[in-house]
Amino acid sequence: MQISASMVKELRERTGAGMMECKKALTEVGGDMEAAVELMRKAGQAKADKKAGCVAADGRIVIAVSDDRRHAVILEINCETDFVAKDAQFQAFAEAVARQALASSPPDVASLSTLSSPDLGGQTIETARQELVNKIGENIQIRRFEHLDLKGDVLGQYLHGTRIGVLVDIKGGSPELAKDVAMHIAASRPLCISEADVPRDVLEKEQEIFTAQAEASGKPANIVEKMVQGRLKKYLGEVTLLGQPFVKDPDKTVGKILLEGGAEVLGFVRYEVGEGIEKRSDNFVEEVMAQAKGG
Repeated sequence: MQISASMVKELRERTGAGMMECKKALTEVGGDMEAAVELMRKAGQAKADKKAGCVAADGRIVIAVSDDRRHAVILEINCETDFVAKDAQFQAFAEAVARQALASSPPDVASLSTLSSPDLGGQTIETARQELVNKIGENIQIRRFEHLDLKGDVLGQYLHGTRIGVLVDIKGGSPELAKDVAMHIAASRPLCISEADVPRDVLEKEQEIFTAQAEASGKPANIVEKMVQGRLKKYLGEVTLLGQPFVKDPDKTVGKILLEGGAEVLGFVRYEVGEGIEKRSDNFVEEVMAQAKGG
């Protein structure tokens, strides 16, 4: 397989490694991007996998909450440019869609699109979307949404501008603490709540990578084992909400802050515009159009 310059560029952005190292890794794995990242991490060449930062579209995150604050929806809508993401018509459409998702609890985007919205003049959301596309001249897509029905006592919410949104379900505590935890989640991007929640396959993959790195040091097996366990402990502290240093008081973990506040996190949802959509080029128009056709 021919290794293109764009492939090398993407791998460099994700790993922070040099161009030649990236091209060599891609060649070795036949152009498989994920395999190349893993190979470079095992060899200690990759500083980190920055896949989460690769975006293919602009847009905004919207949150809608019920009057009793027991139900909420977080929703992502994509457009092609930051200019349109700030447009008042686009913002009004996004807010209307979120309110309808909250009111009707549809199971998916396809079902949501068929609903009529009083905030959109009684039109279906899909009809209003098409009209907005014609007015603005950019493609617009409702990408995803998620409901959160409160199981605990306090609903925390936080929007960082329009690009990152968080909902968190907290048992005990206070509205102030819930907001602080939501803000922390927005900033620190935890994978899950606690060590017990880390997917087994993710943990096994990290252990495999840490083992390969430690063995490359040439140290005795018992030392290698200690190195691996130390790195695993550090990794779990970085990806679990309870293990992360609290953004407003880095001397304490989030787990410690919750304990002091008599609170427990039962669940959370974090959305960031474009996350999980790999950026293959610098042409956002083509990327969003491809996403739309794929849908």
